[in-house]
Amino acid sequence: MLCFAAVAAHAGRRLGLIAVVILSIVAGACSSSGASGSPPTTKAAETAAGAVGSVPSAGCSLPPATSVTQRLQMIPVDGVKRLYLLTTPPTDKGAPLPVVIDLHGLSEGAELEAITTQFSPKARANGFIVAFPQGTGSPVGWDVDPATIGHPNLDVTFMNALLDKLEAQLCVDESRIYATGLSDGALFTSLLACTMTNRFAAFAPVAGVVMPVPCNPGRPVPILAFHGTADPILPFNGGTPGTTPPPVDLRGTGYPANVQAWAEKDGCNPSSTDTQVSPHVILRTYSCPPGAAVEFYIVLGGGHAWPGSTISAMNGPSTFEINATDVIWNFFRKYRLGST
Repeated sequence: MLCFAAVAAHAGRRLGLIAVVILSIVAGACSSSGASGSPPTTKAAETAAGAVGSVPSAGCSLPPATSVTQRLQMIPVDGVKRLYLLTTPPTDKGAPLPVVIDLHGLSEGAELEAITTQFSPKARANGFIVAFPQGTGSPVGWDVDPATIGHPNLDVTFMNALLDKLEAQLCVDESRIYATGLSDGALFTSLLACTMTNRFAAFAPVAGVVMPVPCNPGRPVPILAFHGTADPILPFNGGTPGTTPPPVDLRGTGYPANVQAWAEKDGCNPSSTDTQVSPHVILRTYSCPPGAAVEFYIVLGGGHAWPGSTISAMNGPSTFEINATDVIWNFFRKYRLGST
């Protein structure tokens, strides 16, 4: 069903009041429910499946690391201390583990992203590493300007440095590293899909998939996107937030066109198939070359939110008919670098 989650005061940015929500969520150990898109997998099954064709990092020669949950970490990038939260699962005989990088929305921060997406318990249960990086600035965010492609972008530098550190200190499968993010984090995930396909195997922008210009990923890339048709922050068919949006056109301008652009860049058949997976959710898929994929979950009447989250990611209704965290992991685990 569609549920109206709590919304914050201006432009959907949660500030002071959300701290109260965070404390109540942590104290109550709330969790979301809903369809996952495909059956859940166990950590043992993930480890066995990932062992074939894995690319062990340098950290695999070290003793197994102690499991941690959202431990604050720091790394210097161009003279600036960059922060991230790290979750690692219980070690499993030193097998190389996948990595998910989960990027927060504008003014959100890493801690709130971790609470919103619940990727930490997902990682611990399924045997992968998840990192929640912290952006910079006020409000805190990411450099999503396509003009920085090919020029210094300190957030892209941060991503490379973060992966270098994870690969050096933990047993990482370098062929199974993935990026996802919400809103501003989705815009940055889209930028990474153009600039870091040598390190990330697949991408999942939530409420903000775009086609940066220029964009030269160098290979077809798996893209999984989500967007609500009633998004007041990034309107489904484009337009200015706060103004009356145009009538919803499921195949029109805005985010449907952005997904279509990724399908064309990936060399997919431009025709797509829509499947009604639940009363308010449509899944749009394309026929793509081996190793690539473009999938788009359209939430009918959905706002600027992470599907399945008990916290509204920004503004408007959220759906619990699917759980984006489950769907994203089930999508990611099908892809690895060098599998084509």
